[in-house]
Amino acid sequence: MPDAEKYAVIGHPIAHSKSPVIHAQFATQTGENISYEAIDAAPEELHAAITRFIALGGRGLNVTVPHKEAVIELMDTLTERAELAGAVNTISKLEDGTLRGDNTDGIGLIIDLRDNLGLEPENMRILVLGAGGAARGILATLAELRPDELVVANRTLQRALDIADEFADIGRIKARSFDELAEADDDDGPPQAFDLVINATSAGLSGEVAPFPACIVGPDTVCYDLSYSMQDTPFLTWARSHGCKAAHQGWGMLIEQAAESFNIWRDVRPDTAAVRAKLP
Repeated sequence: MPDAEKYAVIGHPIAHSKSPVIHAQFATQTGENISYEAIDAAPEELHAAITRFIALGGRGLNVTVPHKEAVIELMDTLTERAELAGAVNTISKLEDGTLRGDNTDGIGLIIDLRDNLGLEPENMRILVLGAGGAARGILATLAELRPDELVVANRTLQRALDIADEFADIGRIKARSFDELAEADDDDGPPQAFDLVINATSAGLSGEVAPFPACIVGPDTVCYDLSYSMQDTPFLTWARSHGCKAAHQGWGMLIEQAAESFNIWRDVRPDTAAVRAKLP
């Protein structure tokens, strides 16, 4: 039997990653002969770690925090969606030896929202909390859907304004600071709860109170945290305490974006239902 083709996830820290488990299940299910490891590389080690992995026969990598933006300069080519997102989460070594960067975060989120949770994001008023790398990976995809309303909010308004302006050609995105979410909107009157609130911040992970106004959540609001944990994340605890309709962690997005990466590498898309059933 030929040697397994090598893949990995690279990040810092990386011990918590479930990607090796997920891809091992995909490989078993599809009969693909691959290995998949986790590589812990600090930012100053990123270039050397990727170069070494590829030199030793690596065929592809997933990229996670904090490297999704920094890794771009190491790519020979980018897909359109990676270019739009300004972030890469999937690297492929092509037949000519060059590296191509792609981003499956946005499509992974949409598949989870639509297919797994039964939502119709294009018909919703959507709030994305945070304007950093995690938000970048999903905003372009959400904007392409032309939802009823799309707002990006950040602790500092300027970052929200910058990212909304950057994606303006794709679809209309309003920018707000967290404080402004509690204020009346000149166009729309008093603040209304959103249909879907997506947390793309690390707020609450250090034990501090989430800095979001309670008015963003109502009895019909679905809350979604891009983070995931074996227990409730602080954001989900906050969302439930404010009476949301439903609260979901990012496990589904994690699995769906992984399936998209697997499909890019192996040209077969695994069935994600069996894998989702084994995670919280």
